[in-house]
Amino acid sequence: MIHIELTREDPWPDADWDARALAAARAAIAKTPYGDLLTTRAHVEISVRLATDEEVRTLNHQYRDKDKPTNVLSFPMVQADLIDSVTQNSDDGEVLLGDIVLAHGVCEREAAERNIPAADHFSHLVVHGCLHLLGYDHMTDDEGDAMEQIERDALADLGIADPYLIRED
Repeated sequence: MIHIELTREDPWPDADWDARALAAARAAIAKTPYGDLLTTRAHVEISVRLATDEEVRTLNHQYRDKDKPTNVLSFPMVQADLIDSVTQNSDDGEVLLGDIVLAHGVCEREAAERNIPAADHFSHLVVHGCLHLLGYDHMTDDEGDAMEQIERDALADLGIADPYLIRED
């Protein structure tokens, strides 16, 4: 069973972020070979932090040596090659899959630039972050293409338009 532990800082507005994060995480996981995480008896937790740009800038600098905020950061707690066995080998039936941190200002600006609802962009970033927790990456074109297709499929299940669709004016 997937559980979201969400914390929110100002200036993130009041909204049903917990439900949106859970739906996005479930959609992402369902489109991967790790879909069994959705039905396991173990308690699989994902921490989602809705942070300020400054907090994300600090984390991005500390962990990625990039001194600027970014839209989403992911911190996996389980090696990708161990995810299949982790729920069976958990001592207490609980597994922390990892942390996802989103920057409010960056997310709001990107949504406005793309002319999409901020809540839809939030869902996309949680899907993206979950895939990183599962070991997906976009360091090469092939990896990026594969990850983007999973994102498209997960977002379609949520009724959210393809964020990678090229729009010609």
